[in-house]
Amino acid sequence: MRKQGGSEVFRISGARTGLTEDVRGRQRRYMVAMTIRTLSVLLTVILWNVERPLAWAMLVLGMLLPYVAVVVANAGRENTPKAPTTTYIPPPSVPVLEASRVELGAERDAEPVPEA
Repeated sequence: MRKQGGSEVFRISGARTGLTEDVRGRQRRYMVAMTIRTLSVLLTVILWNVERPLAWAMLVLGMLLPYVAVVVANAGRENTPKAPTTTYIPPPSVPVLEASRVELGAERDAEPVPEA
């Protein structure tokens, strides 16, 4: 768990999150979806004689949400994350060494070699 007020942690490897953390996250998403479903069913009962079209919408949401929540919860583990490319710092470029003026002058002053 991340501590409040702590420094931000960056993932630097391609390792997945732990299985326990993955299951906990899926359970949390499922519980949120079921809470929304419960609220929509309660709103259906409350709004039935007040606003019938909205009550029907809440009823449809309450019927479809369990299927969606189960599919999302059983979707499996996340894909293996790729290593971050935004934090890559290229190595410093080493400039190419140029020939010194002494060597260039010696090459110009040298006599050409006759071809045989």
